[in-house]
Parts: sequence; C-alpha cells; structure tokens
Amino acid sequence: MRLCITVILWWLLQSVMVYGQDKTRPNVLFIVVDDLRPELGCYGNPIVKSPNIDRLAATGTVFLNAYCQQAVCAASRSSVLTGLRPNTTKVWGQKLHFRTTIPDVVTLPQYFKLHGYFSQCIGKIYHDPQWAQDSLSWSAPEILAITGRAGKYALPINNNRRGSEKANASESADVPDNRYIDGQVADAAVAFINEKRNQPFFLAVGFRRPHLPFSAPKKYWDMYDRNKIPLPENSKAPAGAPDFALHDWRELRGYRDIAKTGELDPEKTRELIHGYYAAISYTDAQIGRVLEALQRSGKYDNTLIVVWADHGFHLGEQQVWGKATNYELAACVPLLIKLPGVTKGHTTTSLVELVDLYPTLVDLCELPEAPNQEGISLKPLLNDPRIQLKDAAFSQYQRPINYKGLPRFMGYSIRTKRFRYIEWQDFQSGEIVAAELYDHEKDTGETTNLAGAAAYASVVDQLSRMVQNRIRK
Repeated sequence: MRLCITVILWWLLQSVMVYGQDKTRPNVLFIVVDDLRPELGCYGNPIVKSPNIDRLAATGTVFLNAYCQQAVCAASRSSVLTGLRPNTTKVWGQKLHFRTTIPDVVTLPQYFKLHGYFSQCIGKIYHDPQWAQDSLSWSAPEILAITGRAGKYALPINNNRRGSEKANASESADVPDNRYIDGQVADAAVAFINEKRNQPFFLAVGFRRPHLPFSAPKKYWDMYDRNKIPLPENSKAPAGAPDFALHDWRELRGYRDIAKTGELDPEKTRELIHGYYAAISYTDAQIGRVLEALQRSGKYDNTLIVVWADHGFHLGEQQVWGKATNYELAACVPLLIKLPGVTKGHTTTSLVELVDLYPTLVDLCELPEAPNQEGISLKPLLNDPRIQLKDAAFSQYQRPINYKGLPRFMGYSIRTKRFRYIEWQDFQSGEIVAAELYDHEKDTGETTNLAGAAAYASVVDQLSRMVQNRIRK
C-alpha cells in the first residue's frame, strides 16, 4: 500500500511540474489501423492504392521490419499502450482487461495526460467492447470507441439480421464515407483538430477497416479491377509445421456467405481480397482527411504523427484467413513516424517492435523517461535509419486460441534478419513440444519448416536460447 501511494504521489508531482508550462511541445497524432498488414504503396505493393499514407511516408520514416507482440486486437493494443509484453500484461486473448492484472499501470495516453497533454480517444484504440475501455487514459470521454452494428454495414440485407448472427463478410454500398464508422471517426477527429485549446494534445484515432467485414463505399471498390488481383502464391499449410500452429479461421467462417468447412473457391477468394484492398483505400482516405485538417489548422508542423497497425492478416496464405498465428503475415505490421524537422522520407530495415512505441513517443516529446518499460526508444533510427537497434523481434500466440484459465501451449516467435523461429512450449511446465524454423533468405513465404534439418541444428539452438532469455526477462 505504501509503495502504491508513493507511485501515485510521484505521478502527481510530475503532472504538477509539467502541466501548463511548455506549450511548444509537439502535439501527437496517434493513428492505429485494425488488421492492416504492410499492403501499402510505400511498402512496395503495386496494386493497393494508399496515396495519403504514401504522402506521409514521403516525409516520415517507414519501418519495413516492424512486429507486433501478439497478433490479436486486445493483446497487441494492451502491449502497445502499456509498453509491456503480453507475458507481463497477462492479456493473451480478447476477454481480459490489463487493469485486472496490472491495475496501477500508467498507459501511454495517461502518461501524456499526466504531463500536461489533453488526451483524447476517437475510434477504436483499446479493444472494441465497453468493458475493454480505460477512462484513466483520457482527459475526456471516449468518442466512437464502440463500433456497434450500424457502423459495420450500410445495406439492409446486412443490417436486418437476428441477434448475434453475422452478415456477409464484405459489402460495397454507394454511400457517403461517413455512413460507415470510420468516416464518422474521421469527422470527429477533424472536429477535434479544429478546436482551440491551450494545451498540446495527444489525439489517438483508431480506424476499424480493413478488419472484417470488408465494408467500404462503392467508390473504393471501383478503384480495383478484381480480375487483376492475384490469388495467394502460397495457399498451402507450411510443410512440417505442427497442426495446432494453424487454425480453422473461425472469425471468417462466422460470416453467412462463407463456407463452414473446406477451402474457398478462387471467385470468393478474389472477392475477399478485393474487399480488403477497398477497405484499405477507404481508411487511407479517412487518414488523408485528418491530415488535411491538421494542415489547415496550422498545427501540422508542430505535430508528431504515428501510423501503425495492431497486427497483420492472412489472406489465404499458408491455408489461413485472419490473424492469430506466429507467422510473418500476422506479426509484421506497417509503422510510420513523422517528426517535424527530423524525418525526411527514409526507410529503415532495422528490426523494431510495437512495444517500442511508448518509450519512443515519450523520448521524442522530451518527457521524463517512463519507468518499467519493456521496449526501447526508436529515436536513433529517425536520425540515422541505417543503424540496427535490435538483433531480433519477439511475438507470441497461444493454443488453444480461446482458452479458459491458462493456455495449454504458448508459441514464442523470434524474427531475426534471416530467420523466423517458433518454439511451442507447454505453458505451465515450459517443456518444448514443437519447433518451427523458416529461412527468409530462401523462403519468404514460410512454406517449409526446417527445425528438424541437421544443417540448421546450430541455428535452432541459438534461437532457442534467445527465446529462453526473452521469457526469463
């Protein structure tokens, strides 16, 4: 109790010391996109149309090898917003609030609030349900933090359904952008930016698409010729991988136009990928509206801008639809940072982790160093994108996906420049029950598990030790 009181007094003292002093500190625009893998023009995708994010990238720093700590919404966002890894937050799924396990933690937006910033949530920042919100993080009530049925669909055929029944997995409707939730989020963010206030702001803006359902106004679907969208190159399960490393893509199976078993035919596959791309372009347009408002307001040149995704997404590759794996497509995410006067449109190949965002933003805004952080500041990469800050990035995912009590197995994944190694352990005993190794120098699609190959025995041993060292920290 005495320690808890001491910590609270320390935070209050920091707040009093900083609040109301330096109004020249940069604002922070903190944009998170749901389920977005690095399928953007600035990441080299020749098909996806993302002009607004690409323009931001041209004056920022693009992180080509950024990784989430767990490929599911609640766990990833809890990790980012606390600066702690999933084994510390104990949030490995979608049904536990981090305040249950670490009640006194100071979140990233809360830290900025305590240091004189007006902290505002617009859209999906934490997980979607009401119970997953965190009022301590914000200076004012959350805006549009809960999606609701009306924000997902515009057509009566999808809105007129019973109870918790899911409608179609995608929708194209000839409607204005703000008929869907992300257009409404952009409206609210623009209104916030246009307000006058004496404090710097920490504005967190969360967009839902391209999360399922892949709903977007028709004009964004019309940007793409479905017949020119390629099918996945590697649609088979990785050879030699344990069966439990994959999953039955239950999230997608729940939609009424998706078969409950078996593979999708090429027509449905292209339709879904088309919808995913349309949803990306729709979200890109909303981000563009927010950035334009920032420029018109005169605040653009004094605003630190971050765009990131909570995790990636399989689009039929490796026999998977969705996230919830330890593979590259689920763990690798887009990350862009623009710091006025510093970033100049560079890319960096340095391995970085989303858990690094908390200490990075604190460092870039010259706030006192936050205690107990498990990531590191990426500030050096903004000055010199050629350096390599880390030897590896770590992710994890449990099996079963929807566990009760504690998971049975935890898969710990390590990504180095060349390899992805996944070690499956009995969660309680720590016994290794399976391993996977993929050589990205020869196999970027992670199609063949090499963990049992004699030629890679020393690699497996080295990476296993790195995993063990990370777990023990």
